[in-house]
Amino acid sequence: MAGLAAIFGSGAMTNSIREIEGMEVIFIIGSNTKETHPVIANRMIKAYRKGAKIIVADPRDIPMVKFSEVFLRMRPGTDIALLNGMAHVIVKEGLQNDEFIQGKTSGYEDWKSSIEAFTPEYAEKITGVPKQDLVKAARLYGMSRRAGIFYTMGITQHACGTDNVTAVANLATLTGNIGREFTGVNPLRGQNNVQGASDAACLPNVYPGYQRVDLPEIRQRFEKEWGVPLSPAPGLTATEMMNAASEGRLRAMYIMGENPIITDPNLHHTIKALESLELLVVQDIFLTETAQLADVVLPAACSSEKDGTFTNTERKVQRVRKAVDAPGEARDDLSVIVELSGRLGYPMKYASPEKVFDEFCRVWPAMAGMSYQRLGDKGTQWPCPTKEHPGTEYLYKDGFAKGRVPFLPVAFTQPAEITDKEYPFVLTTGRNLFQYHSGSMTRRVKPIEEHAGEAYVEINPFDAQNAGIKNGDKIKVSSRRGQLEIRARTTRRVSEGTVFIPMHYQEAAANVLTIDALDPKVKIPELKVCAVKIERLD
Repeated sequence: MAGLAAIFGSGAMTNSIREIEGMEVIFIIGSNTKETHPVIANRMIKAYRKGAKIIVADPRDIPMVKFSEVFLRMRPGTDIALLNGMAHVIVKEGLQNDEFIQGKTSGYEDWKSSIEAFTPEYAEKITGVPKQDLVKAARLYGMSRRAGIFYTMGITQHACGTDNVTAVANLATLTGNIGREFTGVNPLRGQNNVQGASDAACLPNVYPGYQRVDLPEIRQRFEKEWGVPLSPAPGLTATEMMNAASEGRLRAMYIMGENPIITDPNLHHTIKALESLELLVVQDIFLTETAQLADVVLPAACSSEKDGTFTNTERKVQRVRKAVDAPGEARDDLSVIVELSGRLGYPMKYASPEKVFDEFCRVWPAMAGMSYQRLGDKGTQWPCPTKEHPGTEYLYKDGFAKGRVPFLPVAFTQPAEITDKEYPFVLTTGRNLFQYHSGSMTRRVKPIEEHAGEAYVEINPFDAQNAGIKNGDKIKVSSRRGQLEIRARTTRRVSEGTVFIPMHYQEAAANVLTIDALDPKVKIPELKVCAVKIERLD
């Protein structure tokens, strides 16, 4: 990944949550913001009430559509065609930001040639979005210089996820909606400290601060800091680890705060992989479905039972302070890691989480100006390179690290699995408002379970009628990988030919059905598109 898209390797918003209310145009693509990021959605609604125009691109009629100026109801897996089509209109109508393009980008002419074919008519054939709606959206975004793009896993969880992000970056670059207040490309993080975990190198190819393991000068710096020789070879991603385990190339796994039996694609493959291990250790606050397979379970403290920092989606580093003691034998993650490391022969000399944070700030220049004392109650946004620096509300105010941002052509490719006569429906997955992720926390809350405790599949009424299915019927949904029985919910939220299953429910886990095809660059699975069939149960 290169160009502006490479900036989002960290996954962080370029701009701040505060700035949403000052935007003229808000473009939401691949994000059910109202249900999965309700706090940010409320900011968007405030902007709407101040006059902002909202564009929503999604296969489903999600709640934010109610506030949209234009709804681009696209077929799952056609994001590149949609984004290239919008870019085509912007260029043809002269709405691009020529000053930004000439002064801060490269490769424009070659990229412009690559979108020639993506006329509104051609984009409509691929995406199903009426050409007049695509043109309207392109004009709204293209004419504004205070426009922000917001996306989540509806963009990334595809076999072409990297190319999807590149297409988003091209659109922002085309209009110059980057590097200024009230603009930006803003991926919204799915959990409370995903950003912090990524920053701290919970990735297989980097040290803290996204510093590459295969660069000798960086590796030597960390060898000196930690006092041990380090491998120059990147490790495996989580999805690659499951394949390696099932093939016998990986013998042990240590899983912390993750429930891959529910969240990983192709559930049966995941179970087989975990059962193939010689040793599985799971550290979690509850005995999850994954923990039930473990040889060793390490009970962990939750966020209210420990000290440390979280970093949120807008790059803000914030203190977490212990409020209560952990129950029973549960311990904070750091103390467990430190003890395990010592028993394995590498003594870690961290007296407290603050000492770890001090080291983090020492090894990553973007946080060099931070300390526990400075974070206080409000936190600080990285980059914050010096103790005098105020923190950074929005990125690239002073330009880009490599001078110019290259435009990168991206071709539309079909999803890894397309529909056919045997499997004629497209399944897409996601979350709902009431449950959270794999349900390991929310499904233990009685009022939530009473309201949203049963799995369901959304089916368009036309498709349901053709299949003899009524609202509330138990039906069978099958793919080439598995099948499940689930309650039908007939609704026009989904288009004809598309069905939707939320990911939260172990008893009807959507990932029994999903395909484990991966993006070739970053190895993210294609959880948002696969082919299924539906059958009425007699």
